[in-house]
Amino acid sequence: MSITKGKVYLIGAGPGDPGLITLKAVNCLAKADVVVYDYLVSSLILDYAPAAAEKIYAGKMGGKHFAEQDEINGLLVRKAHQGKTVARLKGGDPFVLGRGGEEAEVLRKNNILFEIVPGVTSAVAVPAYAGIPVTHRGLASSLAIITGHEDPSKKSSSIRWDKLATATDTLVILMGMQNLAQITARLMEHGRKASTPVAVIKDGTLPSQVCITGTLRNIAGRVRQAGLEAPAVIVVGEVARLRESLRWFDSLPLFGKRVLVTRAGSQAGSFEKLLAEHGSLPVRFSSIEIKPITTCKRLDNALANINKYNWIAFTSVNGVEIFFSRLRALGLDSRCLSGLKIGAIGPMTGRALQKMGITPDYLPAEFTGRGFITGLKKRQVGGQMFLLPRAEIADDEISRGLKKLGAAVDEIAIYRTVRPRTNKNRLRELLLRDGIDIVTFTSSSTVTNLLSSLSQGEIAGIRPKIACIGPKTARTAAAAGLKIDIIAGEQTIPGLLAAMEDYFRKEA
Repeated sequence: MSITKGKVYLIGAGPGDPGLITLKAVNCLAKADVVVYDYLVSSLILDYAPAAAEKIYAGKMGGKHFAEQDEINGLLVRKAHQGKTVARLKGGDPFVLGRGGEEAEVLRKNNILFEIVPGVTSAVAVPAYAGIPVTHRGLASSLAIITGHEDPSKKSSSIRWDKLATATDTLVILMGMQNLAQITARLMEHGRKASTPVAVIKDGTLPSQVCITGTLRNIAGRVRQAGLEAPAVIVVGEVARLRESLRWFDSLPLFGKRVLVTRAGSQAGSFEKLLAEHGSLPVRFSSIEIKPITTCKRLDNALANINKYNWIAFTSVNGVEIFFSRLRALGLDSRCLSGLKIGAIGPMTGRALQKMGITPDYLPAEFTGRGFITGLKKRQVGGQMFLLPRAEIADDEISRGLKKLGAAVDEIAIYRTVRPRTNKNRLRELLLRDGIDIVTFTSSSTVTNLLSSLSQGEIAGIRPKIACIGPKTARTAAAAGLKIDIIAGEQTIPGLLAAMEDYFRKEA
């Protein structure tokens, strides 16, 4: 029988943190026509697949199945027979209690090409994020990984609790939350001491991670009292004692903090990723959208006569991207900028230029308009011509400063910031009813646009901490009636993040 032209990649997506996916998995996803994904697979991981790829949810959680296994098997076979490249994304590792072996057998039976892409199993990664090594030279030299939820159609259990109870130093039990009381009872019944340490970790590797510790005798009651629900990983053994001394993830200054991201949707993703890496829960509520000014005859004229300028000064990533987009639309590229000096207000703008093949000639030591002008005083720019492509509502601090230095300035608005349609009830819930811990503002326009939906009384009642990327943004927020808690020392996104961490580290 001939092999179908389609192919299925059985991919381990890791335990939840999108940063734990493997490079090979990312490369396979990039080739996918279809993605069939499970519960707990992050949307950030799905973004590695082509935008045009068909994405099909087939998750299972706590006994609730969106799709039965037979349906999933049939789906994989059908899509592959259509000649599609299918990425089957499974939580953790596909061959560690993930039914990947069953899916591979079905594919082989139907003469479909397949490849196994191992993933980081939750059996190891989740305890690690809770500060629990599953093995330790002084405490545990052996490990068993056990399912706590067997196939209900089986006539009898294949798990030999009488043998496993004392066979290995560490037991890691997956999918065992529904049967936690019975599991602990069986372990004690078959010789494991009632005082054996146990940790139950929900949402492991995610900013919502919760870890409950206890012993075999009391863990079921503690978990029930805490209201923990599946999915969770259960760790039984002396290594669970190490959590208090080795916990790191949930000790991060921003761990579990709900952070409102107000910057434009096109830029929010990178900030959200950084926040998640530092343990916080980003919540997107964009208060601005960036709109290029598409009929900008002044910019076209400037590009047509680019040789009359000595400098181009970029004040934002948006300015860089829109400027070079227009350059390409006119059939030009960076070669036409040969001989010009290029300035960038900060490192993010500088990196945006580098993506365009341009290394900035000038970056100020202080990433502000004032800092930009101060650094140019030593460069003798008097009599030189500056092109300043920027936002429509930008202030004139840089242009005024350049003119004081004796330079001529051609200031051209190439984009505008507009207020997107917002859900006012959702905003009030987030800001006034303990829905958010920190509100971040990355420009004055994010402040004015977000607050325009609220009354003065509502603004006075805002509960979260307010974090601003710099003094100018902070002044706008203060003038609007907000109490400013955090101002970044370095006016960049990493600088804002660092200032937030310093604030909560001091509060701890």
